[in-house]
Amino acid sequence: MVQKKVTEFVSELALPLAGQLSLDLVDVEYKKEGGSWYLRVFIDKEGGVTLDDCQALSQKLDSVLDSHDPIQHAYILEVSSPGIERPLKSIEDFKRYRGSLAEVTTFEPQEGKRKHTGYLADLAESTLILRDQKKNKNILINMQNVASAHLVAEVFGGKGVPKGEQ
Repeated sequence: MVQKKVTEFVSELALPLAGQLSLDLVDVEYKKEGGSWYLRVFIDKEGGVTLDDCQALSQKLDSVLDSHDPIQHAYILEVSSPGIERPLKSIEDFKRYRGSLAEVTTFEPQEGKRKHTGYLADLAESTLILRDQKKNKNILINMQNVASAHLVAEVFGGKGVPKGEQ
């Protein structure tokens, strides 16, 4: 299977399994690093994931992958948290982390650049409103122009916690 097809297929398998465990499926990636192939499944839940959450989904998913056999060669399955600077993939992610600091990269430049950092102020219809504190203004970004986005950890008193996780 081609890399994109593998990630789509594994996402379809992992989504209901994650749901059974009250986990959110954040992302699936499949890539070769060094001489090994890695299938990485990123999960999250309100309050953060535990090692037990990762292990539970890994065991369920491993069994399902063995029966469907979508990958014809050896690979390493990893199930983990997306981390504090987690990617924002869905409309729900942007809503859940409203008020958090994020970096958004656009396909086409907006206001002369493709990378924008600011607070997720709102999502009105298909427009993301990103508050640029340095310039004291809002940046309006059409969601179709968002190439990628992720949270940016803020450090206050030694702790960096996205607002959606407090």
